Amino acid sequence: MSLAPINLSEAAQDMASGDYGDLDAQEILLEFAPFLQPPYVVAGVGLAMGVLCGLTFARLVQDKLNGWKQDRLALLPLGCFETNLSYTGIVLGITLFIGGSLQVFSFAAGAAYLVALLLSLATAGALWVQLERLMLQVENGTFSAVDFDNFDQFF
Repeated sequence: MSLAPINLSEAAQDMASGDYGDLDAQEILLEFAPFLQPPYVVAGVGLAMGVLCGLTFARLVQDKLNGWKQDRLALLPLGCFETNLSYTGIVLGITLFIGGSLQVFSFAAGAAYLVALLLSLATAGALWVQLERLMLQVENGTFSAVDFDNFDQFF
């Protein structure tokens, strides 16, 4: 037997029978209504995850560049297990951050995380391609100063 009323007549019967004992209206509401709050925690955890994985990724790339400078170790392929794991952590963390932030502004959870995932994957993919191109330029010795005003060199 379920304690929650299924329809209005059962709800009226429950109220008339006094099945709830000494519970007042507030306590009954807390029993059956979910307690929802804006997903600040999800956004905060996502931001922390993105920052920590970003710092790890930056350190791994810096170590790879230092190894190339000192011993001429290969820079590419960039995608070893550690760098892929930390980069995936960045993408997931930023997805959680953007999705949680969109939910704070009343987006539905599914739509917020879908938009966040698409934005994160598109940005992460473009940045990965650019990073590999820059590493290839460094390895070949054709690296020059990056001019961010000239976007033609990036595409």
